[in-house]
Amino acid sequence: MTSLDTFVHLTTTTTAESSSRSDNRRDVLSILRNFPYGLALAWLVLALVLLWATVPWVFTGHDPLQGTPGGQLKAPSALHILGTDSLGRDLFARIVYGAVHSLSGAIAAVGVGLVVGSGLGLIAGSVRGRVDEALMRLVDVLLSIPTLLLSLSIIILLGFGTLNAAIAVGATAIAGFARLMRSEVVRVRNAEFVEAAFGSGGTFGKVLWRHILPNSLTSVVAYTAVQFGWAILQISTLGFLGYGAPPPTPEWGLLIAEGRNYLATAWWLTAAPGLIVVAVVLSANRISQSIGRNSR
Repeated sequence: MTSLDTFVHLTTTTTAESSSRSDNRRDVLSILRNFPYGLALAWLVLALVLLWATVPWVFTGHDPLQGTPGGQLKAPSALHILGTDSLGRDLFARIVYGAVHSLSGAIAAVGVGLVVGSGLGLIAGSVRGRVDEALMRLVDVLLSIPTLLLSLSIIILLGFGTLNAAIAVGATAIAGFARLMRSEVVRVRNAEFVEAAFGSGGTFGKVLWRHILPNSLTSVVAYTAVQFGWAILQISTLGFLGYGAPPPTPEWGLLIAEGRNYLATAWWLTAAPGLIVVAVVLSANRISQSIGRNSR
């Protein structure tokens, strides 16, 4: 090989390597540009709150119920990163330990709305006729009642507490799940593959279980994520009004209510749990949007 051939070979190799590096750089920039940072942050927030609910002692060594004498209304510091309340209790510890009450209440509320509402919608959309009319009129009645008024009415009947508040919030979500499930069932019920399943000898129950129900759940799952954030907000509202968990339970809505009398001198008592509620609700809504887009 002559010196000219060697030079041409080295030049070609160098150009190819440079082009390859340039392509790799463009790929990395494209990945970074298109990465869903908002969605990742939403999942991170929910994962952190879930860890608070399951292993709270990992994140704080303070007792959420026991105050420190002389430590009332201390500002955020290295010892108490979110300060202390009027009884000297560490606010961050109360928020962390309160996650289990807010999350469990929201999960129970969404479960009530999902199971009962989806069941009513499934029956109404698949049976149709007078059954459909009767169930949908019941749903219309539920929708005509303001959600907060309905929740308060149920709590007055059942009594105070996180579980009863969750049942009350779940009852207000039944109508929404029922309407959405019915519309999805009606859409799938008229599809060609469902008609083919009936034509091939499939029974009503088998077709309903194998074909109609699985293909009707996608939108319901996305709606469930929205309802999860909404349920946390509703349960916090009931706790703020005094209809949720009783003191000294560190429930987020109750924490906001306890700190409202100290807004001028200890703003962190209300701001910190309020921001946590907002972050969780927005994260749930962001995840719901992602699920909804992927289902289309």
